[in-house]
Amino acid sequence: MQTEEKQGIIIVAAAYVLWGFMPIFWKMLSHVSSDEILAGRVIWSFVFTLLLVVIGRNYKQLVMDIQELWKDQKAFWSLVLASYLITGNWFIFIFAVNAGYIVQTSLGYYINPLLSVVLGIVFLKEKLSRAQVLSVIIAAIGVLILSISYGQVPWISFSLAISFAFYGLIKKTLKVDALRGLTIETFFVLPVALIYFAYLVATEKAVFFSTDFMTVVLLLFTGVATAVPLILFAKGTKSIPLYLSGFIQYIAPTLMLLVGVFIYKEQFSKIEFLSFSFIWCALILFTVSKIIEVRKRKQHVGKV
Repeated sequence: MQTEEKQGIIIVAAAYVLWGFMPIFWKMLSHVSSDEILAGRVIWSFVFTLLLVVIGRNYKQLVMDIQELWKDQKAFWSLVLASYLITGNWFIFIFAVNAGYIVQTSLGYYINPLLSVVLGIVFLKEKLSRAQVLSVIIAAIGVLILSISYGQVPWISFSLAISFAFYGLIKKTLKVDALRGLTIETFFVLPVALIYFAYLVATEKAVFFSTDFMTVVLLLFTGVATAVPLILFAKGTKSIPLYLSGFIQYIAPTLMLLVGVFIYKEQFSKIEFLSFSFIWCALILFTVSKIIEVRKRKQHVGKV
């Protein structure tokens, strides 16, 4: 059992490391417009995930998943909504990275888990301890400091955090296999992506057919870059506790922050450091309180 948990930790950590270094991949495509990258990402993600489903001989199960979803109209349209939320999240992320806002993207993914907690309280009637309530307040102060220093709300961070938090909330209520689920999600957005890509080709705005070989390869690999971390994450989380995967997830925004500051020389002023410090403290307080809560529950169960 411990070996399984260790393997799970390694696999989940690998997923978050890949996500953390993802800005480097998107920067290599900075000469391609964000909308073309997004259309290609949807198309090639669908092709790649469908190929994996076929190789794994799960295509009958995929058809059954779609049929089961269609029987439950609420679940079906919820997944359609989730599909467009994650597609919007992808677009904002690609745009932000290539426009030089990697630090803001990292802030978005630091805010995300705390926002997910708020959504859990509102929609799933989950309860928080005093320490967890305090952690949300501390994080809110950090975001407020940053908003005042910018003179505006950091919309990139909030757009990423809100879209991903609502996506996570919807996915939590649906029981669909990760790989087949991603195939279905990209299938829902595929018609829009194909129509838009056809428009780009018709208006001669598409780079795909008139660029160098390396750019074509990178565009094709957007499907792999999207699917592989998600599949690793889904596989790894099955054998580790939820609070542990929650703690490991901070690897991604931390790496994004380091990539933005040290590789692409983005600004990280004293005010930004102060704001991030509040959020880091909030995350540490929240995670530690969660670990204590889980251990107390285990001890109580053990006594019973």
